[in-house]
Amino acid sequence: MSEKQYSLWKDPRLHLLVLAIVIGTEWIGSLSISIGVGVITLLPMLYAIVIGLGFYFTPIVKEKQSKNAESLIFLAVSLLMAKFGVTIGPSIQTIIEVGPALILQELGNLGTILIALPVAIALGLKRESIGMTHSIAREPNVALIMDKYGLNSPEGRGVMSIYIFGTVFGAIFLGLIAGILSSVTPLHPLSFAMASGVGSGSMMAASSGSLVAAFPQLESDILALAGASNLLSTGIGLYVSLLIGLPLTEKLYPILIRLKEGKSKSNVKADVEG
Repeated sequence: MSEKQYSLWKDPRLHLLVLAIVIGTEWIGSLSISIGVGVITLLPMLYAIVIGLGFYFTPIVKEKQSKNAESLIFLAVSLLMAKFGVTIGPSIQTIIEVGPALILQELGNLGTILIALPVAIALGLKRESIGMTHSIAREPNVALIMDKYGLNSPEGRGVMSIYIFGTVFGAIFLGLIAGILSSVTPLHPLSFAMASGVGSGSMMAASSGSLVAAFPQLESDILALAGASNLLSTGIGLYVSLLIGLPLTEKLYPILIRLKEGKSKSNVKADVEG
């Protein structure tokens, strides 16, 4: 083992800080806030990210801790992926029984590429947009980008920015939108329950919590479908991103960049001639 690798485990400041954050956030537990027809569910993971970011701007966390924490993300994500595998394996029969509708909904995530990628490039982002828009950017997608490009790459920075943004705001957004849409649209509440499983536990909990609050008589069905959907999204979402989402984003990126640069050159030429 190299000296650099060995030094990761000889950083008591980092490990004690992480332990303190975990104990503190687990002690706080989950909080649910009702807002009209929606429910916002705040989970310990959200507190941990906010508190960790806060410590980064204090003397407690120095450059050594931030560099070591960056490297240890690989280990944390590997353990999380192993946990997903253990969870999915015993539930394979449940996945089969829920039918093709839950499988087809995973393809809906690909539609966001056609919207998000052009917007990201129009805002001036470069290859960061590939990591940001190829998926919903949850743990399996972070692992995919880390393995293919590395965490310090533009793609790695892009996927991590959306991962953090989604953790902070995703649960709030889904908690509100599920309650609102299920109340004002003719779609059945169980369709929104199926849509709650985007591959994020916090987002699923917030969305299904709003639906249960609005339709308490369907609580068991909502929770069952949301859980199965989330399990399926976690299980096959990585393969959809690997085989379709990421290659599609890579193909579209140079095309959109050329279109943007071509339009910019046309505007410059028009200004000169004008």
